Amino acid sequence: MPFQSLRLSLRFLLPLALVLVLFAYAAVPLTEKLTVRWFVRDLDIRSQLLASALEEPLLTYLPQKARRQINQLFDRAIRDERLYALGLCDAAGSLLYKTATFPASIPCNRPAQGKVGSENRAMLRLPQGAVHVSESDLMQDGVLVGRLLLVHDMSFIERRSADTRKYVFTMFALLALVIAVLTVIIAQLSWRGWVNGVRSLLRGDLLLRAPAAGAPAEMQPLIGDLRNLLQEYQRDRQQDGGAQVSAPDKLRALLHNELAGDEVLVVSNREPYIHVETPEGVEVRRPASGLVTAVEAVMRACSGTWIAHGAGSADRQTVDKHDRVQVPPGDPTYTLRRVWLTKEEEQGYYYGFANEGLWPLCHIAHVRPVFRFTDWEQYVAVNRRFADAVVKEARTSNPVVLVQDYHFALLPRLVRERLPEATIITFWHIPWPNAESFGICPWRTQILEGMLGSTILGFHTPLHRKNFLDTVDRYLEARIENEASTVSYGGKLTQVENYPISIAWPDQPGPDGQDVAQCRASIRHALGLSPGHLLGIGVDRLDYTKGIPERFQAVERMLELHPEMVGKFTLVQIAAPSRSSLDEYQNFEARVRQLTQRINQRFGSGSYLPIILKAEHHEQNEVNRYYRAADVCMVTSLHDGMNLVAKEYIAARDDEQGALILSQFTGAAMELHAALIVNPYHIEQSAEALYQALVMPVAEQKARMRSMRTLVRDFNVYRWAGRMLLDASRLRQRQRVMSSIHAHGGRSVRID
Repeated sequence: MPFQSLRLSLRFLLPLALVLVLFAYAAVPLTEKLTVRWFVRDLDIRSQLLASALEEPLLTYLPQKARRQINQLFDRAIRDERLYALGLCDAAGSLLYKTATFPASIPCNRPAQGKVGSENRAMLRLPQGAVHVSESDLMQDGVLVGRLLLVHDMSFIERRSADTRKYVFTMFALLALVIAVLTVIIAQLSWRGWVNGVRSLLRGDLLLRAPAAGAPAEMQPLIGDLRNLLQEYQRDRQQDGGAQVSAPDKLRALLHNELAGDEVLVVSNREPYIHVETPEGVEVRRPASGLVTAVEAVMRACSGTWIAHGAGSADRQTVDKHDRVQVPPGDPTYTLRRVWLTKEEEQGYYYGFANEGLWPLCHIAHVRPVFRFTDWEQYVAVNRRFADAVVKEARTSNPVVLVQDYHFALLPRLVRERLPEATIITFWHIPWPNAESFGICPWRTQILEGMLGSTILGFHTPLHRKNFLDTVDRYLEARIENEASTVSYGGKLTQVENYPISIAWPDQPGPDGQDVAQCRASIRHALGLSPGHLLGIGVDRLDYTKGIPERFQAVERMLELHPEMVGKFTLVQIAAPSRSSLDEYQNFEARVRQLTQRINQRFGSGSYLPIILKAEHHEQNEVNRYYRAADVCMVTSLHDGMNLVAKEYIAARDDEQGALILSQFTGAAMELHAALIVNPYHIEQSAEALYQALVMPVAEQKARMRSMRTLVRDFNVYRWAGRMLLDASRLRQRQRVMSSIHAHGGRSVRID
């Protein structure tokens, strides 16, 4: 064993010595070059100072042609041991005066690069050694009367360079010897214990609870954590992480087992249920939101508290004294905690900074973002208000906090400061732009710092994740591990990943027990259409990012190219009003209505309308009836995070019929390859895809729909949430291991 250890030490020492020697050889030329550069700069400065000192007497003596005084002046100047010679030339380039030491090989008519400040070109190699030559113009009343040549001896620089070279080689040799000796001593003292400990850990002792035999004392606190990580690695090899989390009960079990807690707090601006006053009394509504569709299913599975802005006209009437209400109505499974905002706060935080600033900035939909300091102040204040609500609602010191979307970019760090043990999972539901585009935001640093308070930070697509990491790299001094997709900032580690969001697969696709045939008949009857009329559906908020005008233009172009479809096809556009107080949205709604009217006037006749615009709120059951009744669903977003309408349509089609037209600029297009993928800006392409969908054979419809339904069913919202919870659990365990390692000698252990 001693011989093997010595041989191992030699294997380490020889490469170390070789590396240090190579470093020495690389450092010496660099050191010499830097030394020469420093001395030359010093000589330049000395030359300028000396020329300035000689200028006044020379301008006095030159007109008088006082040779004796000039020679005396030169002789006194070269008493400086570094100044070798002086010469004075007239404006025509003739040498008038010089010291006895002035080299004859230095002419007056030197090239311009010999001027002071061009340090390399001012160095000359003469038979008597290296010299530094500089020139200084003598000007009188703006007229050149002569040039002063100053020649400095550089032999002292060469002597000092030689001394520096010897010093560098000696220093590296001593450094190599000291490092080698210390390394051998430490390795001999610790090698045997560490090897025995790791061997016992990786043998059968791995599954035992007793400490690993032969392990050194400083290794004992790490063994339990290492054993758990290796066991988790074995489990992950048998299961696709999160793949088994496909149902509410499994998600609930994952939360309890992996994160050792049952408290889930969701934070979002939009509430899952809104109470509004109507002539018939208080009515409960669910907002049109993909976020609500996905996250509400998770909350039903895990219970907990959902913290949101109470914006309904009857919201205050339905909460208790703690501003809480149990939801869903009639079958409550979790708590909705409402936060109240003033009109000024809502205008600045929501309509201003979030939706006039961040929304257009991230979507790049050709609408200019607007940033105002007053809006930013309200955004900060509201984020603090919601952070206070999280802390107040938390019953433990380590809750699982699910922060939703761009309204709360500052919230993760605000919560982290007050609940350092919390597991904070932030999901950004909209796209993340490239670093250059995000740089437009005046408060980009604060937003990035706020988001990096998260344990897990999720985006829909790999591109959005990469854009975020590039943005952090551009604007923050943070450590980014691209392979592990983690960011270390301010002593905290954040896992940044793409988690494609999905929906809860319905237990019963048909609303109110209606099958597809019943939905088709009832919807067509309600719209005044014949039973065989072809029907398209679009479901969106009335937002400029959703590509609604482009969709209508595609319908118009399809009717132009295929006039036989006039009178046989209608697109129903469900467009829930959104942010109607903003000028941009008011203008957009007016544009949509005008476009609808123009197309209907052009192709409509009698009771037939090619486009039916329903700019009003629809309950989810009613939307599902339209999904099941439609022959084609059009999703033509100009830029979108995921767009769950596409997945909702697929889930509703248990008859495996219908066609999906999907924008290439949605996250869903990266998963649903069996859809008809289009560029919504290319109107002719979208029009042709619409016609292809309407005439598609049933067999092809079934093949495409069956493929997409399998994917959406398997990768549902519980799997989405499960992946984030598993990654959060792993990251917390990794942080505990690293903390233990740093606490016990700073030794690093890598586990692949």
